[in-house]
Amino acid sequence: MRIVIVGIGKVGRALAEHLSREGHDVAVIDNRPGMAERLAEELDVLGIEGNGAAYTVQQQARASQADLVIAATSEDEVNMIACMTAKKLGAKNTIARVRSVEYESQLRFMQQEMGLSLSINPERETARDIARILRFPAVAKVETFAKGRVELVEYHIPQGSLLDGMALKNVAASLHVKVLVCAVRRGEEVVIPDGNYVLGAGDCISVTAKPQELENFFRALGVFRDHARNVMVVGAGRITRFLAEQLSQMKMRVRVVDRDEQRCVDLSEAVPNALVIHGDATDVHLLAEEGLDDSDAFVALTGLDELNIMLAMYARCHNVECSVAKVNRNSFTELINKTAIVESTVSTSVVTVSRILQYVRAMENSTGGGVIALHRMVENQVEALEFHITAGSPLIGVPFKDMATRPNVLVGCITRPNGEVIIPSGGDSLQPGDSAIVITTLTGLRDIQDILA
Repeated sequence: MRIVIVGIGKVGRALAEHLSREGHDVAVIDNRPGMAERLAEELDVLGIEGNGAAYTVQQQARASQADLVIAATSEDEVNMIACMTAKKLGAKNTIARVRSVEYESQLRFMQQEMGLSLSINPERETARDIARILRFPAVAKVETFAKGRVELVEYHIPQGSLLDGMALKNVAASLHVKVLVCAVRRGEEVVIPDGNYVLGAGDCISVTAKPQELENFFRALGVFRDHARNVMVVGAGRITRFLAEQLSQMKMRVRVVDRDEQRCVDLSEAVPNALVIHGDATDVHLLAEEGLDDSDAFVALTGLDELNIMLAMYARCHNVECSVAKVNRNSFTELINKTAIVESTVSTSVVTVSRILQYVRAMENSTGGGVIALHRMVENQVEALEFHITAGSPLIGVPFKDMATRPNVLVGCITRPNGEVIIPSGGDSLQPGDSAIVITTLTGLRDIQDILA
C-alpha cells in the first residue's frame, strides 16, 4: 500500500520503520529542516520537507494516490486539516492523532464531515491498557482476541516459582490447566519455544488461553490476585482523567496526587468520584497519610520517566501488589524489562503505533489479506496475529503435526464459529470460519498461508 505519514516524531518515525520494513510504499512529511531527508536516507522512504497540511506539500508526497494518510504531528488542528486536505486530494483513508479532550464530543462529526477513517487519542488508549492491567494485576500486559474469548498475557517468572525448571510439555499436566506458553524472553533472546523448552526464574513468558483458564493458571501458581480495588495515581494529566473515569466505572476507589493545584481542580470537576489530592508525591509522609499502604495498585503518570520509575519502585517496597509506570524512553523500558524493578510499564507512543498498525493490517484484510487483529508483545519483538480462515484455504483439515511451518511461528489458539476455544495439539486442524491466533518473531505476515515454510 502507499502510505503518507505527516509528522515524524516518535510515533511517525516508528510507523515509518515498521511500514517500510513490511514492504509498503512510504512517504514522510515534516517541517523541521533536514528531518525528512535524514529519515528518507535511513529507511529508503520518500522524504518531503514542509507543512503536512499544505495542499502543495501533499501533492509532492502523492497523497492523491495514497491508500492511507496518517497525521501524527503534535498539533491536533494540523492533523485534522492534513487529513481533510488528503481526502480532498483523493486519499482513500485517513488517520488523525487527536489528543484534545474538547474534541472528544465532536469525533463522530469530524469523521463524517472531514472524511476521517479513524481518530486516535493516545492518552485514552493508554488509559485503557492500564485499566486492563489493573483488572489482572498478576501480569505485565494483557491483550484480547476473538471478541474477548481469548487473552494473551505477559508474565515474569519470579524466584521460587513452580515454573522454574519446568519443561513446557509438562505445564498443562502439572498445573491442570489448558494454557499455551507461546513466547519466552530470556535476557536478550526471544524465542518461540517447543515442548522441550525448560523455563527458568527471570524469564518473561507470553501465555494464551481463555480468561478463566488464565485465572486457573495463576491460581495454581499461587500468584492470582483479584482486580485492584484501591488505586493511587500520581499525576493529574490527560491519561489520569481517562483512567479515573474507567476505574470509577469498574467500582475501584481512585486517589490522585498532583502538585499542580489547577490540574487538581480540573480533574476533580471532570471526575467527581475520584479523590484528588493537591500535594507533592515525592513527599513520603504525604503518600503514607493518603493511604499508600492500603493501596493494592499504584500508577505513576507524571511527565518524568525517572520519577515514575522511582515512585513505582517505592510503592513496591511498601508491598503494593501492582505498580505501573509511564515510561516513554526505550532505554528505560529495556532496563525495566531486564531487571523487573517495576511490574508494568506503558508508553503513549507505543500504544498509538500499535493501534495504527492494527488498522493497517485490517485494511490489508479488506483487500484480500486475512489479519483480523495484531498485537505486539515482548518489547515489540513478538507479533500476535488473529487470522480468519476462509473456505478454500490449503491449510484446512491438515493436522498441525503434518504442517510444515516456518521457524519461529506457532499457532497458539483456535476459536470455532460456535465460540469453542482450542489450545491446539498436533492432531488438531483448522476449519472454515475459524479464527487462528499466530505467535511469531517474524514481521509482515499478511495471510494465514504465510506461516508455511
